[in-house]
Amino acid sequence: MFDPSQQDVRRFFCGLWRKHREGLPLTPLETIALERVLEHPEYHGDLADEEAALAADYAVETGRGNPFLHLSMHLAIAEQLSIDQPPGLRAAHARLAQRHGSTHEADHEVMECLGEIIWRSQRDQAPPDGLAYLECVQRRARS
Repeated sequence: MFDPSQQDVRRFFCGLWRKHREGLPLTPLETIALERVLEHPEYHGDLADEEAALAADYAVETGRGNPFLHLSMHLAIAEQLSIDQPPGLRAAHARLAQRHGSTHEADHEVMECLGEIIWRSQRDQAPPDGLAYLECVQRRARS
């Protein structure tokens, strides 16, 4: 099981951003992640300074979103879509993308559901509920 630390995740994104800026080759995972990073220019400054990124505090109280969490959720959704897990997620995402005219905006809708399911899982100290996740995305796709 892949279980990166907070520091590992921040180093991964900062490293891929540095490699991109320097024109260095990327791994397949970095290539997928770079697509999401390029969709979020507001995070480029965070990614450009690894030392600051490693020390940054993105607590809710600061009022600032965590770019590393956001980008990681994009990657999780990309993986889920690639294998259609939970089954039906890909079709619901496609409906959202068609409605918004953007796969990126569809990702953000799915991300709302994913965040809610993760929060419930942590609160209840239980595995994430894949069915509830899919139902949340499907509800959004129907509205």
